[in-house]
Amino acid sequence: MAGRGYAVFDTAIGRCGIVWGDAGISGVQLPEAREIETRRRLFRVFPDARELRPPAHVALTIEGIVAALRGQTCDFSNAMLDMSGISKFNQSVYAYTRAIPRGEIRLYHEVAAALRASGAVHSVAQALAKNPFMIIVPCHRVLEAAGAADKASQNGGVISKRRLLTIEGTRLSAAKTLLDVLLPLDPPRLRP
Repeated sequence: MAGRGYAVFDTAIGRCGIVWGDAGISGVQLPEAREIETRRRLFRVFPDARELRPPAHVALTIEGIVAALRGQTCDFSNAMLDMSGISKFNQSVYAYTRAIPRGEIRLYHEVAAALRASGAVHSVAQALAKNPFMIIVPCHRVLEAAGAADKASQNGGVISKRRLLTIEGTRLSAAKTLLDVLLPLDPPRLRP
């Protein structure tokens, strides 16, 4: 196959898109408010992609995304991702994020610490905001703070992290804030 292909498909939360090429899946787009907006975003990011029937490995990934968005447990470990053009740091963030089990969350600083880059919390946040592989790389499982899950990622369309976590059955603790994590021993007078 020369060039990239894409497909738009139905899920429980709306019409999603997926793009692939010879090196694997290039991107996943969650639904925008309207299908035409989902397609526009795909074309903006992947202007060379043509609508095609997905090859078998992509069709299996689509089935997994559909199942995951119905709340079922899915294993995307065999999904081939095209990481060309993605920095080594972002690749390491995505690899770590792929390993976060369903039903669990991590905070940005925990990911940075696990990657031995504790000063790179902002870089972790930026990498996840640019995640082109929504659902396959479950960036919705990484939060700024345990109760802060209302942001959508770049390819998240109108779907918030909170909604994706709810679909997975993950409960968030609104009591655990970023200050609770970073300043657990501070006297109460210093807290807002």
